[in-house]
Amino acid sequence: MNTQPLPLTEIWSYLSSGPLLWLTATLVAYLIGDWLSRTSGRQPLVNPVLVAMILLGALLWSTRTPYIAYFEGAQFVHFMLGPATVALALPLYANRLQIRRAMLPLIAALIVGSLTAILSALWIATALGIDGPVWLSLAPKSATAPVAIGIAEQIGGLPTLTATLVILTGIIGAMIVTPIMRLLRIRDWRARGFAVGVAAHGIGTARAFQVNETAGAFAGIGMGLNAMLTAIVAPYIVTLLMSP
Repeated sequence: MNTQPLPLTEIWSYLSSGPLLWLTATLVAYLIGDWLSRTSGRQPLVNPVLVAMILLGALLWSTRTPYIAYFEGAQFVHFMLGPATVALALPLYANRLQIRRAMLPLIAALIVGSLTAILSALWIATALGIDGPVWLSLAPKSATAPVAIGIAEQIGGLPTLTATLVILTGIIGAMIVTPIMRLLRIRDWRARGFAVGVAAHGIGTARAFQVNETAGAFAGIGMGLNAMLTAIVAPYIVTLLMSP
């Protein structure tokens, strides 16, 4: 009977073939990121999602694990994006009275913010000489991930690239929103939350909830409404800009 211990490489090969490993790694990485964020006093630069991305990226690189293998294990997290998006109806309903009182400003901010997010990305990309599927992938970057990926598939973009851009947009928005709002002296939590929800979707909304409950609620509202508006206008905008 062979009692010699298995080599570490064989143990890792066995563990990495199971889906539970990468789901657990994802959750642990986020918990570490959240702990660091709380320890830092919720500093914008210590974003839990950014920390989790760095940790998971380092783990995949050091173990030479392809992304496809990781995704097969962590796809349950991806699946939960759908129900999470549907759950955006809850802050809409809970704050319906405040929304009704501020309906016109919210609609104006939504239209301006959504169009600015789409057009600025496409115009900057055009100025840098980017075109084709990569250019198309930029259009829905400020919508929440499930919606943005669907839009990218519809207009001929690259869903994987769009997903990456969505995450980067959310992280950057969550990191800079508080300093920018303080610099502009915007103190209305409704306006602050709605702005970050429109510009930085779910990650920005999570940051807004950490700062103020009202801001978080309106960020969820902004994220949901921007997802709907982007899904409607993005295909028309890219078609218009691509026409001779």
